[in-house]
Amino acid sequence: MRKLRIGVIDLVSKGPTKALWARVMNANLASIMPQAVAVWCQEEGHDVTFRCYTGFENLAEELPENVDVVFIGAFTEAAQLAYALSNQFRSRGAVTVIGGPHARCYPQDAQKYFDYVLGFTDKSIIKNVLDDCAPHRPLGIRLSAAKQPTHIPGVRDRWEFIEATLRKAPVLHMVPMLGSVGCPYTCSFCIDSTVPYQPLSFDVLRDDLRFLLTKFKRPLVGWHDPNFGVRFDDFLDVIEDAVPPGSINFIAESSLSLLSEPRMIRLRHNGFKAFLPGIESWYDLGEKSRSGHAQGMDKVRRISDHVNMILRYVPYVQTNFVLGLDVDAGAEPFELTKRFVDLTPGAFPGYSLLSAFGEAAPINYEYQRENRVIPFPFHFLNNNSAMNLKPVNYSWSSFYEHVADLTRYTFSPRAIARRLQATNEFIPKWLNVVRAVSSEGYGRIKHYNTIRHMLDEDQQFRSFFEQQTDEIPQFYVNRVKRDLGAMWEWLPDGALTHDPNAYLKSELEKQAVVPEVQLMVVNE
Repeated sequence: MRKLRIGVIDLVSKGPTKALWARVMNANLASIMPQAVAVWCQEEGHDVTFRCYTGFENLAEELPENVDVVFIGAFTEAAQLAYALSNQFRSRGAVTVIGGPHARCYPQDAQKYFDYVLGFTDKSIIKNVLDDCAPHRPLGIRLSAAKQPTHIPGVRDRWEFIEATLRKAPVLHMVPMLGSVGCPYTCSFCIDSTVPYQPLSFDVLRDDLRFLLTKFKRPLVGWHDPNFGVRFDDFLDVIEDAVPPGSINFIAESSLSLLSEPRMIRLRHNGFKAFLPGIESWYDLGEKSRSGHAQGMDKVRRISDHVNMILRYVPYVQTNFVLGLDVDAGAEPFELTKRFVDLTPGAFPGYSLLSAFGEAAPINYEYQRENRVIPFPFHFLNNNSAMNLKPVNYSWSSFYEHVADLTRYTFSPRAIARRLQATNEFIPKWLNVVRAVSSEGYGRIKHYNTIRHMLDEDQQFRSFFEQQTDEIPQFYVNRVKRDLGAMWEWLPDGALTHDPNAYLKSELEKQAVVPEVQLMVVNE
């Protein structure tokens, strides 16, 4: 096989940005799999150029030149940028490949704009692409391993790509690590809900932690595990065996059910500084939040007590909520969240709007069958810019009124001041303020107020939300055009729209084939 010139692009941002929070954090949000793909391509003997786009680079100057094949990793919000990049690279004769969450969630759409669309990806899948390395048009080829890989290159192997990315971070330098894939919980809206939990190599983990101590005086590690600590003792044993207690700082996403006080004592001893637990709902998902059958204000008090306990051991906690769940109705869910903000002033609340990302989760099949999915451009599907599911118990106007009101309450001067006062360490204090006054706080207040206003004032805008038309409002078209900048000219025709029911249709097609096969067997 000839030696290929390969480009690997990790799209952390969907376009240029000047947001303060993005300036601080985007380089720290780089994905692991694009780095792994770059390592696998090198191991096959090819020349690799790796780029992580954070929104602050001149993209035209960043793009690799004279490449034979380009791998692009993207979340759905960066899909329009990914499509434009693929079109540009194809015009130069390159073969293009997309992987990451968007490829898994919307494979049918991605096939229109890429030669290869990757689902679960391991080294053998990458080798198959490189061995073939041919244009496949008008529809690309879908490739997927049977499950998540059992081995992913560790920090030592990915270091040249990690280091190049972290040089773009002005303040924090967070190294991405992964100890496990999949999740034991079955949250209906989550892409990992049907992925079996499996830990990765403890030997690689141990070696990576020791390696990091040769690169930083006090490394900061961000665990990318969907749910860190499922095999709690095994992971903590490895950490304690690998490095001295507290020599590395850690940030992890976990569940409250895993974070008991004895465990928090051990976690603090080993340098854990921040946790991002999911609370999700005041009426559902009690297993994940360790609240049993408690609901409403009873659950608020229990969760608040639990989070306040965690804050005695770590200085930073982000609590994650999903707004607009089908179990929610009226003002109560939002008012309960305000009470939680009051009772837990040291926690930073993260709010996500209920969204259905293609075929990410089985429940999306039901949403599509009920004709509830609205074809917002992918550019806005980031859990905050748009809710693409018609709510069951709210009108659109009332829903956005509640969301805007809760966001204003959470990031009011009083709430910011109380959060500042309740946080003990300087960097967490500073991060909380930056997030509140940047795009995650004030920016979202402005956005939700705008949406609420346009629902009342713009009939075509409201008609799109109410599924009376599939014509995308000019408001959203203009935003995409502004954000893509020069790449707007490379966006392929039709790439601003997609079929919101593609998953449903593909499943129905599969089901239609079964009777035909059975009939053939009977006839024989």
